[in-house]
Amino acid sequence: MRITWQLRKTCRLAVMAAWCGDMLAAAAVVTGVAASVAPCWGQGLDYELVAVRDAGNANDVTGYGGVSYDFRIGTYEVTIGQYAAFLNAVAKADPNNLYSTAMATNQTIAGISRTGSSGSYAYGVTGPFGATQIPQATAANRPITYVCWFDAARFANWMSNGQPTGLQGPATTENGAYDLSDWLSDLALPMNPINPNTGSVPLYRIPTENEWYKAAYYRGGGAHAGYWTYATRSDAAPGNVPGGAANEANYYAGVHTVTQSATFVQGQNYLTDIGSFTASPSGYGTFDQSGNVWEWNDLAGASGAFRGLRGGGCDDEVSGLASSNRDIRDPASESGFYGFRLASPVAVPEPSTCAALAAGFAFGCWHVLRRRETGA
Repeated sequence: MRITWQLRKTCRLAVMAAWCGDMLAAAAVVTGVAASVAPCWGQGLDYELVAVRDAGNANDVTGYGGVSYDFRIGTYEVTIGQYAAFLNAVAKADPNNLYSTAMATNQTIAGISRTGSSGSYAYGVTGPFGATQIPQATAANRPITYVCWFDAARFANWMSNGQPTGLQGPATTENGAYDLSDWLSDLALPMNPINPNTGSVPLYRIPTENEWYKAAYYRGGGAHAGYWTYATRSDAAPGNVPGGAANEANYYAGVHTVTQSATFVQGQNYLTDIGSFTASPSGYGTFDQSGNVWEWNDLAGASGAFRGLRGGGCDDEVSGLASSNRDIRDPASESGFYGFRLASPVAVPEPSTCAALAAGFAFGCWHVLRRRETGA
């Protein structure tokens, strides 16, 4: 078949554009400017992060929140859809029980269904269930639950390793941000300082308690220094109606959020989509750190028999959402009201640095393309 000059030109441009895209993605990884660059590998799962600055500034009352460095944290909780993509990538066989059958059978939070047999499992998103629903309770965008700390650590490993596809092993789920080779000891392990699969600092991990707390409750510097009581930028108890009103969250406020009824009904979904309370972010722009589901944290990050949970869930009263409330559990614990979000230790460059980097790479890509086309 004869290939025209125009077609050859188009193909060369496409190849070079792809190369430039990969170079930009690599630069984003090195500098930490990854929020607007979609992954070029694996499942292509996009996980949005926000910058948390203002190092130091612990809460004078509780002592929490005094993080001595800038970092990033997930804008939203990890969702059912994101976790299903993870399972389809690494759980065709599932020796580490990343999937719980309760993800399908507990209709309060379901979920994810599994079909096939070990070695050929496939996972699909299902639900929400119940006669009374609201638009903010769709299938894939509700938070994943029935995940223990080890499940969250494996998800962080998978993300840090570039979302690979394959068996659960050191290059996919068992190493990366955390070395889980000794996980059956039931001890939660500290984060690796270097991901052995990439030779770099792990890009994703579970937030420490101080990181989680600061992202949720910190008011900001200057005249507004200090901490809010709730992660909705408020010291007053939130309402619980999804939508555009300020200071709202998914919790039990005399009535359940989804049904607006005081009665708990078996077989009824009670989770809301991430970000459903559109005018109720934290000071840094995270959503649902008060209510929806409890979220795992790493406590101080050292190896230990316990890990932390914060934020309260959809079945909790308002006291469960407050900055003064915390819980610690065995890291192997699972619940229909336990979920998680990820953090990144990679600092965020100043906007001028990001712009200069993007401009430099854009010029470099244009120059290479120009030389290819002119033969220079």
